[in-house]
Amino acid sequence: MKNIFIIGSKGIPAKYGGFETFVEQLTVRRQRESIRYHVSCMAENDDVFEHNGARCFNVKTKKIGGATAVLYDIRSLQKCIKYIREHNLKDSIVYILACRIGPFFYFYKRQLEQLGVQVFVNPDGHEWKRSKWNKWIKRYWKISERLMVKHADLLVCDSVGIESYIQEDYAAYSPKTSFIAYGADVTRSNLTDEAEGLQNWYQKHDIRSNEYYLIVGRFVPENNYELMIHEFMKSNSSKDLVIISNVEQNQFFQGLSERTQFQKDSRIKFVGTVYDQELLKKIRELAYGYFHGHEVGGTNPSLLEALASTRLNLLLDVVFNKEVGRDGAVYFTKKDGSLATLIDQADYYDHSIIEALQTKARQRIENDYSWTKIVDTYESLFLDTQLALENKEVQLSKGAVSI
Repeated sequence: MKNIFIIGSKGIPAKYGGFETFVEQLTVRRQRESIRYHVSCMAENDDVFEHNGARCFNVKTKKIGGATAVLYDIRSLQKCIKYIREHNLKDSIVYILACRIGPFFYFYKRQLEQLGVQVFVNPDGHEWKRSKWNKWIKRYWKISERLMVKHADLLVCDSVGIESYIQEDYAAYSPKTSFIAYGADVTRSNLTDEAEGLQNWYQKHDIRSNEYYLIVGRFVPENNYELMIHEFMKSNSSKDLVIISNVEQNQFFQGLSERTQFQKDSRIKFVGTVYDQELLKKIRELAYGYFHGHEVGGTNPSLLEALASTRLNLLLDVVFNKEVGRDGAVYFTKKDGSLATLIDQADYYDHSIIEALQTKARQRIENDYSWTKIVDTYESLFLDTQLALENKEVQLSKGAVSI
């Protein structure tokens, strides 16, 4: 039995978030009985329970602001080490999602090495670039990333762009990397167009099917909400701009409101969050188009979901988005007027153009990002990891290799 310990997500059952959805899919779609998952869950107690056939262990974590996640990861790692020792587990893997505990990592890594346990790390995106952090926290994130890259047995990157960055910026450490993408579900929503919940949601927000552009994602500056709102306001579109996000009346929101005066444009509608995944999928399917302005990080889950569900996708022209969207989407830049012009053109796209883009987008997801493929690739990596790492040693001079 191969024991895989996953720490760094808030845990399962997944409520919201990319890492949480990943762990949910990895466990619920498990194909090989020879794998046993152990998943850390942030909680207010230290209970242990089963979910999707995985052993889930709660980690009671004191709330200490931005450092809460660091403390949570450390406590999760301590619990993993204790369990492995008590049960005398051999040939296990600890998979850490995100690079939050770099300054403390090597101390625990040595203990795991002595137990014969390998440690994989998912470096996530460029967390140290996020505008929400002050310069000291950004510096911590960068140092933490460097130290985890230096000591990890394998870096599992969900983006080719991130893998290239790891190989180039940390070449001095000869990092061993593997590319395994994030996944998406290409099945359609089980709701009908006339479903009561959908129609109630439309009525509540005065929205009409196929008459809105959609944005879904975290309400943070680096996702370029200000750019997209400002450009939409300059467009001549008669459609609405529907924004599904965890908007808070904070400094960023207030500043955006003052700079754009979006409240004066009745087309722009902040509608809060939608946690019902079937409803959210249906809202995506019935949108005219989707805007994606993310520019920090690797493969973004909301982009994959949009490509799988929404007919027309308008993406910010950065390497991470083009890597995923390819010719199944259209692109805008941060240049003044770029998105506004694209919106005015997109409003009058012939049905055949939209259909062709949708077909290419869905094929891209089905061929390269389906959860079935992603889970199978992960399981192969976990079970064949020793062979994979030995092969990696041989091929390091040739650069990164995907498993």
